Amino acid sequence: MESYEIFKDMAIILVAAKLCGLIARQFRMPSVVGEIIAGLLVGPCMFHLVQPSDFLTQMAEIGVVLLMFSAGLESDTKEIIRSGPKALAIATSGVILPLACGTGLFLLFYGHTSTQRNLLYEALFIGCILTATSVSITVEALRELGHLKERVGTTILSAAIIDDVLGIIVLTLISGLKDPNSSLIMVGWNTLLFFIFAGVIGFIIYQAFDWMDSRHPKTRRLPILALALCLAMAYIAEEYFGIADITGAYVAGVVLSNLDDAPYIERKMDINSYIIFGPLFFASIGLSTDIGEMDQTLLLFTIAFLIVALLSKVIGCGGMARICGFQKRDALKIGVGMMNRGEVALIVAQKGLLLGLLNPMFFTSVIILILVSAVVTPIVLKLLYHKDDLASSPTKAQITDSSEAG
Repeated sequence: MESYEIFKDMAIILVAAKLCGLIARQFRMPSVVGEIIAGLLVGPCMFHLVQPSDFLTQMAEIGVVLLMFSAGLESDTKEIIRSGPKALAIATSGVILPLACGTGLFLLFYGHTSTQRNLLYEALFIGCILTATSVSITVEALRELGHLKERVGTTILSAAIIDDVLGIIVLTLISGLKDPNSSLIMVGWNTLLFFIFAGVIGFIIYQAFDWMDSRHPKTRRLPILALALCLAMAYIAEEYFGIADITGAYVAGVVLSNLDDAPYIERKMDINSYIIFGPLFFASIGLSTDIGEMDQTLLLFTIAFLIVALLSKVIGCGGMARICGFQKRDALKIGVGMMNRGEVALIVAQKGLLLGLLNPMFFTSVIILILVSAVVTPIVLKLLYHKDDLASSPTKAQITDSSEAG
């Protein structure tokens, strides 16, 4: 491939991603859904305008690191602490049950196709994809309904934040097992060492950034140094601790999340991500997806994958919410609010592809899950709240009786 061909490929991807993203938003779906579809359209699946390349893979890797850094910057550590044991219990149940169900589902369908070691890790990675929660669409639906700041809404938000942290830990553990010489104890030990290192270094770095922030607020040196920290932590995580680079990027974001200028840094990072790296990453998902391998077994697996993904979140999160004292309907709302998937699921899937723990054909299943959950979640939430509004509003007979009594 000639070096200048990359400019043509990037131009095609960026235009297609933007157009498809705008169309997706018209249908009240996240723009990332459109960007994924753009990759399908311009890639080998459809029109063959762009072919996967090492350059695009590397650009997509930068994109996913920046996305996870932004996710860390948006994390509210104070809210995590304040949310208490109920949100922690809901999030934990919403990670464990999908992980177990996804792992079991893969073993049921493909348990005879791999070696014993690869089989287990491939199955665990499918389960890991199902642990992710994206509440952006849920938040928008609750905001439109006027219920975002109520008890159910705040619980969903708190549990989703904790869910992201737990999901990253699970991903870190599973990805660390890719080395044939590794063991769960070794991976757990390396993970613990990394978080200890990140805690100590993070405290020192936070103090330095806080000092700069107080003296030079909203200056370009802050996002530049923050980006350097993101890339350095991503490198250190992979090189010295053998865990996912996106874990390092996410932790770097969390370290800086309590700065007064954290929103300013996040906006500057979002410019790079929004303009080039984000579209390239999400389009690369489409480029890597091989719909041609959708045989009958994969079709059945995708249907079961979709059902298991949605129900495991509803049962896991909703069931734990019920145990924690929520009313049945409120617990159901929490479960439904947590079943939406999005960027984190894609990030986990992409990481599995790079590690050789996920076959590209399963991207089709992940994309279908994201599309369906993006459509179903707000619809079901609106139906649940609509029934509550009808139940709480006075009936015509009550209004008539009240007017006659007056």
